[in-house]
Amino acid sequence: MKEQTIRAVYDDDTIIVYQAFNKNIAESAVNNQTFISPPFKKERMTWIKPSFLWMMYRSGWATKENQENILAIKIKRSGFEWAIKNSCLSHFDDSIHVSHDDWRERLQKSPVRIQWDPEKDIFLNPLNYRSIQIGLSGIAVEQYITDWIISIDNITEYCKQIHQLISENKINQATLLLPDEKEYY
Repeated sequence: MKEQTIRAVYDDDTIIVYQAFNKNIAESAVNNQTFISPPFKKERMTWIKPSFLWMMYRSGWATKENQENILAIKIKRSGFEWAIKNSCLSHFDDSIHVSHDDWRERLQKSPVRIQWDPEKDIFLNPLNYRSIQIGLSGIAVEQYITDWIISIDNITEYCKQIHQLISENKINQATLLLPDEKEYY
């Protein structure tokens, strides 16, 4: 497996990404099937994650403050791919960027930031490959909330069910409930 891998639940037209929010934002998003301001602040960068277990790591299985609600957001692949094409790494990489100044300029102009963080196993331990986190700002957030979103589901109880099985050392049962993510092509 490649060091940097996009793994996700997807089909020909859509991909599922995850976000964690407080109750007010999550309820508004599910009720409206998009993010409405307020309580969502579209002026801020919003991070989407196609890896379920990385989202569980980031939210502490939906226990961290303001991350108690996990949303599965089905978006258009065309939007996801636009985000990738219009992105800049959130950190300087001399194998990609000509210079520090070039990277800084691209970062300021880009509506999308990319981070590659260690993927997690079911115990939230790091694996030897990285998963993508995508930060949307400006025009990217606008397109996300007005065009890319197909549906939004609150999957918090599902996440807690898996976590409970892990806590009870029922790892096989918990593993069977995980989303069937595959390498994204």
